[in-house]
Amino acid sequence: MRKNSVKNRRINDEVQRALARIVREVKDPRISPLTSVTGTEVAPDLKTCKVYISVYGDAEEGARTMEGLKSAARFIRGELARTVNLRNTPELAFILDDSIAYGVAMSHRIDEVTAADRRAELARGEDTDIEPDEE
Repeated sequence: MRKNSVKNRRINDEVQRALARIVREVKDPRISPLTSVTGTEVAPDLKTCKVYISVYGDAEEGARTMEGLKSAARFIRGELARTVNLRNTPELAFILDDSIAYGVAMSHRIDEVTAADRRAELARGEDTDIEPDEE
């Protein structure tokens, strides 16, 4: 099975949906309630699975959540085995995904630059949104 085959994508999607539900059910107080599974990469041989986790909050909250998930990995894998019918249930490797936080930070920076450009245009007396009067 190739890495990007239709079968592999379907397995990744099914495992991601199942893990998202299972992670919400874990009763470890270290795991933040604002935790989501942003992606999964199941190896073609179904032996390993990288689970990308996003945690809303600061870095300390993310570290505590990752610690809780790693300690609950055996339970989560067992629930995955009961939920998803695969030949092998993959070993889970949790990876903290900060791409959402990075995207939000970049969006704020773009907004700041756009606002600064707009203020500079207004200070120079230029207004790009107003078109000259047509006669």
